[in-house]
Amino acid sequence: MAADYQRVVVLAADLSEHSEKAFNWYVENFHKPDNKVVIVHTPEYSMGHSEMSPSKIEESIQEVLAKTEMIKSKYVEKMSEHEMNGEFVALDDRNPGQAICKFAERINATFIVTGTRGLGKFRRTVLGSVSDYILHHSHVPVLVCRMKYLDDK
Repeated sequence: MAADYQRVVVLAADLSEHSEKAFNWYVENFHKPDNKVVIVHTPEYSMGHSEMSPSKIEESIQEVLAKTEMIKSKYVEKMSEHEMNGEFVALDDRNPGQAICKFAERINATFIVTGTRGLGKFRRTVLGSVSDYILHHSHVPVLVCRMKYLDDK
């Protein structure tokens, strides 16, 4: 995959403004016309044990698929607006950070771009952080776009 392009960039995306600002920052500051951008999203299914009826499961799956399609449409359109070479990939894994790192390594990505909510150390420890996982486990360089920095722009 990397042979056709100078660089292959993996950009983690969801519907948050953090992802959108990270994408915009990448476009304005790092993007080169010969880069291939692969927008990756890991759909998150969250069902409690009390919600395990077949109809609730089907409803949840449909909601996740609709959300994934919204993300795909949004970022495919943004790439088209900027005349970027790229694609959208939905990764099927319960651990988004791990899935993104594995995917980037598998396609020989040059680097990963991700946004972050800027959680404090305590909240990041309790809640977990996809960007923190990627930063500490990736085999390729990682560009983390902090929301606080982006808000100052």
